[in-house]
Amino acid sequence: MTPNPTATAPALRKVLRPLHLWALAVGLVISGEYFGWNYGWAVAGPVGFLVATLLVTVLYVTFIFSFTELTTAIPHAGGPFAYSYRAFGPLGGLVAGYATLVEFLLAPPAIALALGSYGHFLHPQVPVLGTALVCYAVFIGLNLLGMKESARFSLVVTLLAVAELVVYMGLVAPSFRVSNFLAHPVPLGAAGVFAALPFAIWFYLAIEGVAMVAEEVEDPKKTIPKGYLYSLGTLVVLALGVMVLTGGVTDWRTLSRIDYPLPEALAVVLGRHSRLTQLFASIGLFGLVASFHGTIIGYSRQVFALARSGYLPGFLARVHPRFQTPHWALVAGGVVGAAALLTGTTAQVIVLSVLGAVVMYAISLLSLFALRRREPQLERPFVAPFYPWFPLLALALTLLSLGAIVYYNVWLSVVFFVGLGLALAVYVLLGRHRRPVPAVQWGASRDPSGAAPLSEKGVGEPDDLLY
Repeated sequence: MTPNPTATAPALRKVLRPLHLWALAVGLVISGEYFGWNYGWAVAGPVGFLVATLLVTVLYVTFIFSFTELTTAIPHAGGPFAYSYRAFGPLGGLVAGYATLVEFLLAPPAIALALGSYGHFLHPQVPVLGTALVCYAVFIGLNLLGMKESARFSLVVTLLAVAELVVYMGLVAPSFRVSNFLAHPVPLGAAGVFAALPFAIWFYLAIEGVAMVAEEVEDPKKTIPKGYLYSLGTLVVLALGVMVLTGGVTDWRTLSRIDYPLPEALAVVLGRHSRLTQLFASIGLFGLVASFHGTIIGYSRQVFALARSGYLPGFLARVHPRFQTPHWALVAGGVVGAAALLTGTTAQVIVLSVLGAVVMYAISLLSLFALRRREPQLERPFVAPFYPWFPLLALALTLLSLGAIVYYNVWLSVVFFVGLGLALAVYVLLGRHRRPVPAVQWGASRDPSGAAPLSEKGVGEPDDLLY
């Protein structure tokens, strides 16, 4: 009898609890409250951007309630890739995997650039690009040490980042003036609101990254819903509070094209040389660090899951025997991120990351509908409320956002979709779409694409690393 390879292959550890998931989810996103969103003011002004933010908030509330059903029913490190594979087969899995990779590989470079910019704000002699590259090296090293250690670090920096935003809102609130928020109005219209959608999405982008650590969660059926819902509530309050209050303390145009809007706004309120301003800019790095750290976890698990399932080279699915982390996936994603740092601006990287996210949202929601129809008996510990209306509203807003992003960012969209087309072409030409992932990965007697169960692979091949 062939020995079970999963008995000896290193595997991911189940160590995450609800507080860890809250910290990871908020940490993944919270840098979006510190920078990036303000570029939306440049195209829509504060009022138009507020409308875009409210639309995106509805999108994320309905999407997360729907997405949680998938995450708890299929707690797989591939996240959206796993759901789409189960719903639509290998090609559906590839589309979702590609989109998720773009989102999670390109979010860290944008955050790294903001880290460099914050450092430059504090000490003008500090180079932005050099600081960003050093951040990659340091945090990849930290993530190599293990998920339990990474989760503890994430919890500490996320708590500090949330506390800092609460303090920031308290400091600037007395200086808020409605006249500042409404000054220099950009004509309110659909064009400006649509153009601002990618930057409003940046407020919440990557909260879905919790799905990528589902295999490392204790009791995922109960823990994942709690982590998602608590974190979403936290982020809605922070996003709306920070955006509205910042827009009312000074001329918003001076903040619309910089990577450190909050320290700059606080400098207006308290004075650039105030100790509180300098302290805020210093500890403001915690919010960026939390997101940078979280997105590195996210991309590494996505690369790991895709490699394990045959979409990427198999060595990327190897788990370190001592630390039980996907070490090659961490390093490979860092190389891609470093290359992005050298080739793009913050705004361009944000748009590409958001584009990947909305494509992934769309196919995930379609997967929800498909699985409800094809697998009505699938165990669903959490059921999307108000089905089908919540998922339909989320899908409509996602497609609206996708159309707006493509319309206002044609060349970046061409780059994204040409990359997707090439990935599909190579996958089909190699015949990989005819070799489904073994059924053992899905906890089913048959492969989700409908194929009969495949024979087990030999020890050490990527598909053997899941369970």
